[in-house]
Amino acid sequence: MDSLTQAVLGAGIQGAMLGRFHGRKALVAGALLGTLPDLDVLIDYGDPVLNMINHRGFSHSVFVLTAVAVLITLLYRRWRPCPDYGAGRLFLTIWLVFITHILLDAFTAYGTQLLWPLTPTPTAWSSLFIIDPFYTVPLLLVFLAGLVMGARPALTRTLCWGLGLSTCYLAASVVAKATIEARVQHLLAENGETVVAVFSTPQPFNILLWRVVVRTADDHYIETIISLLDRTAPEHIKLPLNTNLADGLSGSTQLAGLRWFTGDWLRYDAINGQMVASDLRMGLGTGHYSFRFAMAKRTGANHGWQAITPIYWPRERGMAELGPVIRRVWQQEPPLPLAHWEQKMTELPVSSPRDLP
Repeated sequence: MDSLTQAVLGAGIQGAMLGRFHGRKALVAGALLGTLPDLDVLIDYGDPVLNMINHRGFSHSVFVLTAVAVLITLLYRRWRPCPDYGAGRLFLTIWLVFITHILLDAFTAYGTQLLWPLTPTPTAWSSLFIIDPFYTVPLLLVFLAGLVMGARPALTRTLCWGLGLSTCYLAASVVAKATIEARVQHLLAENGETVVAVFSTPQPFNILLWRVVVRTADDHYIETIISLLDRTAPEHIKLPLNTNLADGLSGSTQLAGLRWFTGDWLRYDAINGQMVASDLRMGLGTGHYSFRFAMAKRTGANHGWQAITPIYWPRERGMAELGPVIRRVWQQEPPLPLAHWEQKMTELPVSSPRDLP
């Protein structure tokens, strides 16, 4: 989630646990601790693919953060002992601030390595968009109220109300996701499609409109835009994954890492002699995926692929499409122009890296 959300969530947790002892200081400390795991974005691993797959890695590990919580507890109790509560309460507070951060991240589509250094596919429950004001605003309001109240008896109750409202919204997002996926799978079954895997994610700033990506048995994927408010069949488009392109680059460690990190939700395109891998999990949809990488270039007369140091593939930011996407929450007509957006997938951008290394 975004930094503001993580800060006010951490403040809410620490304020609810220690606010009656420390007042505003507990809120500020919680906000700082709540953003600590995201400082890994300052580390440069050498190329955009490695930066992507290592973000939310060690700094989002249950094991690492538990150890850090123990260390902070010991240091604080040594230099700033507080007679009002014991080390157990302090450790639990810090641990909850850290753990709620990484669990909330796991509810987005990006992928969070909760069990690092173990290497299962990163967790992406994907029921919240990375910025969702309906989740954040209750926490922000009670945080501001807590700064005004200070160490009053009502502080804990106020913060718990904010945490409760946001948690209810999170639970509603899980129900919405299950409902949407069931609808789409039913529609596809009626159309005779064989579903191999499903990935769904909410569209920006809400949990009513969803993008559902379905992998089929014939090396294609079906992308569906569907709202909980829809009264008629949603728009969808079926497109090739082109995984045969990736098979020609089996020796690339970056591509192997990207396939692992995304759960293999990747599409491949050959564009102007370059192999481009697109992460299907994030973005407004086809033509507007958030992460696309040039992974290889053509070599020799046999047109084989040679791995390169990955670079970001230039893309439009999709700001012009954001308005229609938000209106699509409650308005099915006109449908989103998925076929028109799809044309952007194989176009050569003006700022394309034509001369690859």
